[in-house]
Amino acid sequence: MSAQAALMRRIARNNRWSNDRLYRAVLALQPGEFSVERTGFFPSIAETLNHILAIDLYYLDALLEGGVGPAVFYDFKSFDDPAALADAQTAEDVRLMAFCDALCEEDMDRRVVTDRGEAGRFPERINDLLIHLFLHQVHHRGQVHAMLSGTSVRPPQLDEFFLDFDVPLRREEMTRLQLDDER
Repeated sequence: MSAQAALMRRIARNNRWSNDRLYRAVLALQPGEFSVERTGFFPSIAETLNHILAIDLYYLDALLEGGVGPAVFYDFKSFDDPAALADAQTAEDVRLMAFCDALCEEDMDRRVVTDRGEAGRFPERINDLLIHLFLHQVHHRGQVHAMLSGTSVRPPQLDEFFLDFDVPLRREEMTRLQLDDER
């Protein structure tokens, strides 16, 4: 496996880990806190997390050359139930990890088409789309993290990568999520 492909594989796993931590906090919210209006780019935790999922669906479709394109957004049904949303996000995280697991060096510079609707169709490099997708996740997870500060639940720590120092502290999570192969 190439260094770039190996890095994408590790980032996909870290993405899964971070989403799991965030959703564990969200699932502990008191009734009403998930959808109450808050300060943020999207006006609630629910809307922000639904946005993350919709964008994941869009870009993973492009990466897998599924051909759905912007119809992902027209067909997307927002989740009102945080548990159902967590399950849907987990499924996409697992699909993204599987995609990254299958990457080889030649794939990193290969171009796939992103259909931007009326703006046109744009061929993009797979590694650029993946980095874009991961940065999008980090950006909006940070917004949810800030919103959690105004709830009954303490925001989880999300600013970690798989550092050797952290492994003993995170062993249970890594085992539960089947991420032990990263160590």
